[in-house]
Amino acid sequence: MEGVRPKTWYASRAGHWIAETNWPDSLQHHILYLQSDHRLDMNAADLSKVVGSPQTCGAASGEYCAIWLGPEMPGDQRGDDAFSACFTSEPLQERMDIVGAPKLQLRLSSDKPAAQIAVRLNHIQPDGAATRITYGVLNLAHRNGHEKSEALIPGADINIELVMDQVAYRVPKGHAIRVAISTSYWPLLWPVAEAAEITLKGGAIDLPLRKSGDADERQFLPPETADPWKIAQLRTPKNSRRHITNMETGEVTLEIIDDFGSARDLEHGLIHGSIAREWWTIHPDDPLCASARTHWTCENSREGWVTRTETFANMTSDLTHFHLTARLEAYENEELIFEKDLSESLPRDLR
Repeated sequence: MEGVRPKTWYASRAGHWIAETNWPDSLQHHILYLQSDHRLDMNAADLSKVVGSPQTCGAASGEYCAIWLGPEMPGDQRGDDAFSACFTSEPLQERMDIVGAPKLQLRLSSDKPAAQIAVRLNHIQPDGAATRITYGVLNLAHRNGHEKSEALIPGADINIELVMDQVAYRVPKGHAIRVAISTSYWPLLWPVAEAAEITLKGGAIDLPLRKSGDADERQFLPPETADPWKIAQLRTPKNSRRHITNMETGEVTLEIIDDFGSARDLEHGLIHGSIAREWWTIHPDDPLCASARTHWTCENSREGWVTRTETFANMTSDLTHFHLTARLEAYENEELIFEKDLSESLPRDLR
């Protein structure tokens, strides 16, 4: 994909197809080291950089799995960069085609037995706007694998490798790249029980590169599609995503409302509609106040009958456990005909 300015929604993205017969051995690798003056450079360097992000870092992360429901892509990263340790390259002398999974190697220590890290690779525009290229996250208690948790020894150095998501992205000549490191990434990551600070001692990013030209390297047959679904729209779909700050308590809530609308199938007459609602709340200084709440409504009807389900879910946590509750309500012609409540608590285990 061509490099773009940050937006929470794109109607389309420019780019072209590339093809490899010897993946990933055909890639070139470019190593840049994190510098004490917040640059990226080709020379190795020692660091002593403390990172302790507020719990609200991650506000521009977008959806974990974006499915084109309104403004759900990662937006301008400058807000999250302000809460992160950032290392930025000089303006590129030629365009850079990043193809594959960048890897970040770090030497660091933590002041707590449990900590997490989020790393973003950003495209920095000449005016400072920041587009997220790719990212990766890691629970540091899982640094040696996910089979079991291993507590950190406060103050002891560890070496980690964090593999970011696969990507194919072109950074134009004259623009820069940035590595941004934070200890929180809400709401994509649930926070650890006690806010941790990490100290970066050294690091390097391995960028997989490939000169990719400007033309498609692979041609495809025209797509085959079924006939469009024939419906009559009764309620227009709409989506919203808002950050709401409680000025009295300091808590910040991400509110997501996805109204999928209501429509009648013109072949058999079934009317269907649904609304999904999510609220993610946290305080910048208190990981234990994190809460996630959802409410989904699904409705089907024909002449003479209406069925509807309402589902509710809630998640909170304390120092030792995650607490989950859920409720299902089923209605027929507005009469409650079934209800069920569930609850469960799970040990945190350094999560």
